[in-house]
Amino acid sequence: MEGTTTAKVGVKGGRKGGDRKKAMTKSVKAGLQFPVGRITRFLKKGRYAQRLGSGAPVYMAAVLEYLAAEVLELAGNAARDNKKSRIIPRHLLLAIRNDEELGKLLAGVTIAFGGVLPNINNVLLPKKSGKAEGVAEKKPTSPKSPKK
Repeated sequence: MEGTTTAKVGVKGGRKGGDRKKAMTKSVKAGLQFPVGRITRFLKKGRYAQRLGSGAPVYMAAVLEYLAAEVLELAGNAARDNKKSRIIPRHLLLAIRNDEELGKLLAGVTIAFGGVLPNINNVLLPKKSGKAEGVAEKKPTSPKSPKK
């Protein structure tokens, strides 16, 4: 009976049916950088609803990724305008507050070490000199009678 039958030992953990496909994350399937699986876990753990659809975390990850990319792009532009190669909280604040839609979305948010937008009230600015005002007053205006 020597060598009549041999059993396959150690084939992929004892599984039958051939080679196993390589694991693919939900983020890769959706073509996203943000972790869909982690967002799924947080949504389940948070108990926001009794049931959770399979598309909800994918959609949420896509929205969060888009917002992050938008803020980072604007902050990178603000850093480049200030001749810096690194984004700091000041650049994030300038990017968010100068964008109308992001400013409205994050209106109640305080960014630590962000500062404030540069702004001087018109009342505090020095008044124009007399020459500039005099030129404007000397400009002749022809009085026109209203047509009846």
